[in-house]
Amino acid sequence: MGYFEAIILGFIQGLAEFLPISSSGHLAMLQHFFGIDGDKVIFFSVVLHLGTLVSVFIVYKKEILELCLELVNLIKDIFTGKGLRINDNPVRKLGIMIIVATIPTVIIGFLFQDIFSSLFNSLIAIGVGWIITGFLMYFAEKIAGANKLIDRMNYRNAIFVGLLQGFAICPGVSRSGSTLVGGLISGLDREFAVKFAFLISIPSILGSAILELPKAIKAGIDLSILGPMAVGFIVAAVSGYVAIKAMIKVVSQKKLKYFSTYVWVIGVLTIVYGVVSLFLKTA
Repeated sequence: MGYFEAIILGFIQGLAEFLPISSSGHLAMLQHFFGIDGDKVIFFSVVLHLGTLVSVFIVYKKEILELCLELVNLIKDIFTGKGLRINDNPVRKLGIMIIVATIPTVIIGFLFQDIFSSLFNSLIAIGVGWIITGFLMYFAEKIAGANKLIDRMNYRNAIFVGLLQGFAICPGVSRSGSTLVGGLISGLDREFAVKFAFLISIPSILGSAILELPKAIKAGIDLSILGPMAVGFIVAAVSGYVAIKAMIKVVSQKKLKYFSTYVWVIGVLTIVYGVVSLFLKTA
């Protein structure tokens, strides 16, 4: 892998991680067309995910710092017998909601990891995932959204968003799109739904990177691509930052229909290409 491929993959990873177009689907397609063996670049994939994680920390640095400090206070209250005291302040409640939303995602990931991983080798499955993402975005555009903020959010809302995030492990299905739809269906304010979707991406992305790390170490790290890897990390972080900022505006201005059209088109093209490829192999 050279610098050109690293830049393209980093750019797409950053944009597609936070725009509702599925980073997993795009990376799988790019690896297919670049002829890159996914097993040989697992560590590179982990690095790209960490790059997108940096962009979340940059955009929401104030909120993340507050959540970390409140987590310390929460642990202190639990060990001193004061309990969760979830309604003490909005920062604590937001942190607890993020944890609750992460639980179903983790469970789904562990139970169906092998099934989801096998789908990455199927262009047809990726195409179907994009079609589903298109309908999710179309549906999200039609939801007016309520004005529910963290003070009115409950455990059912967090679990529902977490379930949709778990479903987005499927290639081609957008994580940001799924969690956004979950938030809007739950009646969350549109801007808060975006914020919650990106904040719960932190444990999701970090957890995914941690799970992939043993595979990456086992597969070995190609020292010859350390340079391209560093460039890919930086590009992923920068493009991820741009994507988050863009997504906040897009959702508030109700312009998700453009993403629906995009993923429907590439979804259909991918399915057609996948079917033709299978036909040619069996012919």
